[in-house]
Amino acid sequence: MPRRVTGEAFPPGFFDRMDPTADPAFYSSARLVTHIDDDAIAAVGALYEELGITGDVLDLMASWVSHFRVPPTALTLLGLNSDELAANRAATAAVVHDLNADPRMPFPDTAFDSAVCCVSVDYLTRPVEVFREVARVLRPGGVFVCTFSNRCFPTKAIRGWLSTSDEEHCVIVSRYFRLAGGWDDPHGQRRTPAAHAGDPLFAVWASRAVVGGPS
Repeated sequence: MPRRVTGEAFPPGFFDRMDPTADPAFYSSARLVTHIDDDAIAAVGALYEELGITGDVLDLMASWVSHFRVPPTALTLLGLNSDELAANRAATAAVVHDLNADPRMPFPDTAFDSAVCCVSVDYLTRPVEVFREVARVLRPGGVFVCTFSNRCFPTKAIRGWLSTSDEEHCVIVSRYFRLAGGWDDPHGQRRTPAAHAGDPLFAVWASRAVVGGPS
């Protein structure tokens, strides 16, 4: 029976995975494929445009495509496979880094205008630390948007994600923002119609709190 997400704490074992081995081994082979269908990809690009994700942007757990309708001025990728990152034609910089091994990112404070994480938040085993780091590297007012569907590599997704519904996933990601601190209230939405026959696309995003404002 799925565990419901309640309270501020996550249940024991929530961040465990079927395959606990180091992620760089699993992602050592490039996967130059898209993990959601064309309609879901279009919904990602439309949301980025709607939220004004532009300027200096950080793409977390990135791959060979970033799904922007129009690439931002500067796009820094952070991911696990160097071949996938090198194939991303929208990128201006790329860093190979395992956030599950070390959530601290090799960037200075307030380095970016916005950040995105597309169909990968379900693999984070230390998400609150990562979200805290994203707050550190974003400029005040910058938006961090996480998009996700119902597809994943089940052996690498956290158990808490696999045992909860699509709607509860929005609750989970919203809680990451709240527990990390430094963010305004998060927003969560389904971005494809409920009757859509293809891959559903959900999103949760929040703005980096301005000093003196909400946190």
